Amino acid sequence: MTATTDKPKTAIAARTILLCSCEGTMPLDPGIVAKGCDKARIVPARHLCGPELDLFRKTAAHGVITVACTAQRALFEEVAEDDELKAALTFANVRETAGWSMEAVNAAPKMAALLAIAAVNVPAPTAVTFASEGVALIYGPGQVALEAAAALKDRLDITVLLSDAGDVTPPATNEFPIRRGSIKTAKGHLGAFEITIDGFAAPAPSSRRSLAFGTARNGAISNADILIDLSGAKPLINAHDLREGYLRADPNDQQAVQKLLLKAADLTGTFDKPRYIEFRADLCAHSRSRKIGCTRCLDLCPAGAITPNGDVVAIDPHICGGCGQCAAACPTGAAAYAVPTVDVLLQQIRAGAIAYAEAGGRDGILLLHDRAHGSALIDAAARLCDGLPARALPLEVNEVTQVGLETIIAAIAYGFRAVRILTRSTPRHDIAGLRQTIGTASIILAGEGFGGDAVSLIETDDPDAMITALRVALAPIPVRAAATFMPIGQKRDVMKLALRELHRTAPTPQPRIDLPKGAVFGGLAIDTAGCTLCLSCVSACPASALGDAADRPQLSFDESL
Repeated sequence: MTATTDKPKTAIAARTILLCSCEGTMPLDPGIVAKGCDKARIVPARHLCGPELDLFRKTAAHGVITVACTAQRALFEEVAEDDELKAALTFANVRETAGWSMEAVNAAPKMAALLAIAAVNVPAPTAVTFASEGVALIYGPGQVALEAAAALKDRLDITVLLSDAGDVTPPATNEFPIRRGSIKTAKGHLGAFEITIDGFAAPAPSSRRSLAFGTARNGAISNADILIDLSGAKPLINAHDLREGYLRADPNDQQAVQKLLLKAADLTGTFDKPRYIEFRADLCAHSRSRKIGCTRCLDLCPAGAITPNGDVVAIDPHICGGCGQCAAACPTGAAAYAVPTVDVLLQQIRAGAIAYAEAGGRDGILLLHDRAHGSALIDAAARLCDGLPARALPLEVNEVTQVGLETIIAAIAYGFRAVRILTRSTPRHDIAGLRQTIGTASIILAGEGFGGDAVSLIETDDPDAMITALRVALAPIPVRAAATFMPIGQKRDVMKLALRELHRTAPTPQPRIDLPKGAVFGGLAIDTAGCTLCLSCVSACPASALGDAADRPQLSFDESL
């Protein structure tokens, strides 16, 4: 596979772009935007969702349309459906990300890049289905648990397990089972929880002033579709916020409890979530011949979704919360992220980099962020602060921990001056895998002459602090020709191509860069004196890095694999 050196074509060829200034609140320069979108027709507007709605109707009657607005997406989609408009619609947010900024007059190249990214087709991931019949176990102290049960008894099949019975007054009618006990372990997911209970006991039907319980036993097993934890104790499940069907709230926080009850009431039926990880067992390097080789994914998974399974690992898609650290750290590509796949993510980055450069943008910073934290912070920066700098191009990913070495390397090869990854000041889960990825990328990029500031984290919950971090001056590097390769293939193929193109476009390319212990690249030390050329290592290598010869006894090593 070779990289193309021809003038690249932007991803938004043959499109019409509706570019609205949102009632004149942001400056637009359609001419500059058009330079980054030279095959697209730019149609400017001032109030597209109001007096100019007929302009949308007329334009969207046919063709391929990108609307440079996400705030009114629901309105445009409704109009398109009601009027049976035939256009294929995509949407791009250029208001909070570019137009509402102190540097908006210089943000036209970024707008072109955002529109190019929006035009990249992102296939929908396959789904994982949950089935729940509404069987719920409510676990918590006396009155709190009983009140929660009373609120849900008409929507769910309730059993109450009292963590502290106290002086609970026996109910006048037994509308749901009440038991006492302490949960020892809980495993499973929505539709398939298995709970082990110690001190399990049923109340005597003759209980009068307060519930009196019979003989207790340990190791009782209960199955439920939904597990509602109001105990106020340590979570029963690791990374509990990632586990479908496990709902937890502080029993002393009435607002949190009410929010939980509303969510629980709707957990009957079938539900889908994305299959975040695609796994190829034939590439897994976990174990061979009873020897453990790789445990990267096992060490990083916060949800406990990955377990050893003989020579390979098993990933439970129902438990997987989608953090993506396994895929980012996997050295062979056995675990691959699918929301989106790495080649699609790199196509978005490539499209943005090309459009930004063609529209005259320089020293662009790729800002990778998630929706829950990053998009909210960018929105706050636009509405309450100075907005993003003109050179900061935001790209939303499902989880920032899905970002692998190939993504960072490719972004720099495509021409971005720096990559910044936005996280919470205190992440909800350990991001050790992401930190290791950034550490390895920093060494490679610095060694190739891109400077020590090419990639870093921005760890903040403050929009002003985010803006300040993005405004920091970057050390100058020599002008270079950016790569334009198409990211085709699996993760390892894309990684090799990105590294080769990075080296080709590097300011000071090096033949060798020393990496720290634990990096996903390395050599192979063979004791030639003790080797019998039995070649069992060839069949054991999951990445096909070791090979033999058909006509003579020979062991070869492909370092790129």
